[in-house]
Amino acid sequence: MAKFTRIEVAIKAKETGIIPVFYHSDVEICKNVLRACYDGGVRIFEFTNRSDFAHEVFAELVKFASKKLPELILGIGSVVDPGTASLYIQLGANFIVAPSINPEVAKICNRRKIGWMPGCGTVTEISYAEELGAEIVKIFPALQVGGPDFIKAVKAPMPWTNIMPTGGVEPTNESLTQWINAGAYCVGLGSQLFVKNKDGQFNYEKTTETVKFSINKVKELRN
Repeated sequence: MAKFTRIEVAIKAKETGIIPVFYHSDVEICKNVLRACYDGGVRIFEFTNRSDFAHEVFAELVKFASKKLPELILGIGSVVDPGTASLYIQLGANFIVAPSINPEVAKICNRRKIGWMPGCGTVTEISYAEELGAEIVKIFPALQVGGPDFIKAVKAPMPWTNIMPTGGVEPTNESLTQWINAGAYCVGLGSQLFVKNKDGQFNYEKTTETVKFSINKVKELRN
């Protein structure tokens, strides 16, 4: 059962400004990445359903976060059907992120008061997602859909829309400035957030630094 309400999820997404998006099949690596992000200030995190047995890894991460990272709101991404949504909700997902709109997934999330962030690529899809109860809509793939200019254009006639671009957002001064100034509610940050050494191993200390920079940059831009 979710520890955090859909309202708490929406508020924390805005407060933090960034949502790390990550998947790895190794549970221990995932735990270290979670802690590195948590130490950098992250309080909302999207693990993605991208491989066989991903739900088993997620189940372990929920237990780990509950004990070691109590303020972390852990959700699941890449959910495209209601059965998968139900599975992860049962495992403790606090929110569901999807690359597309599935009204049956929306029904399941709404029934359990779980936050649902569907992927959209047009104004019509955004409007439909909001009719289905989405508090935050995911623009995906954000860069290919139209980039920061797309968000700015949508916000003009629909200022109430909360948009999270994912795909093409980078943890850099230039990229974060463009997306936040365009009106992004928060941003999803993927592989570039999780720094690796030359040997391909994760550098958790550098990851924490990159997370801190990104969160502080978003706060600076908003102030």
